[in-house]
Amino acid sequence: MMKTLSTRTKRIVITGGHLTPAQAVIEELKKRGEWEIYYLGRKYSLEGQMIPSIESEVIPKLGVKFIPFPAGRFQRRFSSSTFLSLLRIPFAFVYSLALLLKIRPGVILSFGGYVSLPIVVTGWFLRIPILTHEQTVVSGLANQINAHFAQKVFISFPESLKHFSRNKVILTGNPIRKEIFTYRISHITYHISQEKLPLLYITGGNQGAQVINQAVVAVLSELLQKYRIIHQCGKLDFNHITYHISHITSRLRNRYFLTDYVDSKDIGWVLNQADLIVSRAGANIVSELAALGKPAILIPLPWAYKDEQIKNAQMLVGVGTAVILSQTKCNGKNLKDAIDEMMDNIEDFKANASKAKKIIIKDADQKIVDQIFNLLER
Repeated sequence: MMKTLSTRTKRIVITGGHLTPAQAVIEELKKRGEWEIYYLGRKYSLEGQMIPSIESEVIPKLGVKFIPFPAGRFQRRFSSSTFLSLLRIPFAFVYSLALLLKIRPGVILSFGGYVSLPIVVTGWFLRIPILTHEQTVVSGLANQINAHFAQKVFISFPESLKHFSRNKVILTGNPIRKEIFTYRISHITYHISQEKLPLLYITGGNQGAQVINQAVVAVLSELLQKYRIIHQCGKLDFNHITYHISHITSRLRNRYFLTDYVDSKDIGWVLNQADLIVSRAGANIVSELAALGKPAILIPLPWAYKDEQIKNAQMLVGVGTAVILSQTKCNGKNLKDAIDEMMDNIEDFKANASKAKKIIIKDADQKIVDQIFNLLER
């Protein structure tokens, strides 16, 4: 019989740079009774630019308290914001101490990334139980450090086991949003042509990807001769692309739906309806594509830590549902050629859907919440 937890114990801080698995765990926690949930994350999506982060917009809609956390980091490339980012590092530790003393959570759950690091270290200093989750095949630098302070480390794939102490690791899988399995008709269907043409979903992730956007814009008119397209471009390029499509004929423009972000209530419909998906190769989108067995062209972020996006993409290439287009070759012509070639052989890729689905643990959110209860009931 499950032990009843006190109100203070059922107070949790969730942090990190990976929104999608956090969403899934939050939804599962809410099914398990009244939880007081705080999410500590980025206020802005890009350093040096005042563009609100997706988590700052999505998390409050889930009924969760979002607290902007001004973490700094060591940047791999020098920019105008590098010095300010370094100055924020010591401040982040002081600020996390003040926040955790005020909130007094029963547990901290981290989803990695530089935002999580000062919160995890400070939480350990205050003797708050720590749990951390690694989404990728390889381990991110922040999670390698977080793991030293955590009671348990959750991993998404067996290949990640070698990066952590075996006595801490639990294979849970990567939490996947339930919306991609149980979805309703999206409002998008009323804003895009219903012609019997293949549907492409092109995305650069929550923030968008300029290199993908530029390639799409370069051949958009040509693509729209054969395909309908839903394009998630991010906030940064939205106005530029909106201006560009104003010069396209209305017949072709009706085959194109542009958005800065696809909301959770629409993403299930979009992913399921799309015949082909063009995307980065972050752990979360790769997990969702595998769970649905969807054919994809993956354009890995080339400077991701330890080539993690390349390794994520190789999993789907290995089971036969995806191909990789390197960023160095991602121009309009090469993107169009890759789309045309894959669509010409789309049935071969669809035939491998069952293999892709086998690499995913679909109840990862439940497994993680079970472990939260196990930890707090001790």
